Amino acid sequence: MAKSKTAADGDVVTIKKYANRRLYDTERSCYITLDDLGAMVRDGRDFRVVDAKSGEDITHNVLTQIIMDTETKGETLLPVNFLRHLIGLYGDKMQSMVPQYLEASMTAFRKNQQDVRSALEGALGANPLAEITRRNLEMFQQAAGAFIPGAGSAKAKDAEIAALKAEIAELKAALARK
Repeated sequence: MAKSKTAADGDVVTIKKYANRRLYDTERSCYITLDDLGAMVRDGRDFRVVDAKSGEDITHNVLTQIIMDTETKGETLLPVNFLRHLIGLYGDKMQSMVPQYLEASMTAFRKNQQDVRSALEGALGANPLAEITRRNLEMFQQAAGAFIPGAGSAKAKDAEIAALKAEIAELKAALARK
């Protein structure tokens, strides 16, 4: 993922939300949608959404709306029990600690996600999907060869299976080290 542009870089895009619910990107001078804002988040772009009339920062509300819209479209990420627990924390004495805890948890999750990706890339090469596809094709060709009389000996197949098992063990070891 490319380096995120943050407020520290001085590159925060201002989005104005008008009374008619339209969103205006002041950087590109055009109207955008909530889907466009979701793409900006995934691209690591930092933005703030302000009410065009009052100037109030409504970024939190708009981000929550993006989540609601995405969840409504069937792309559910938040389990029902999580949502119940989250709602239950509103008004709780520990409510003030929840945002910092969730932020730290998400930071740890993203770090673990990056570590797993790095481990896979290191174990499988620069493009793990291409390598997996290549291996699958080889195995398919070998399996198809089993139906052709005289296409390979049992010893060759046993050696190949042993090599694949060794490769799997190496991948597991590489993941365990991360």
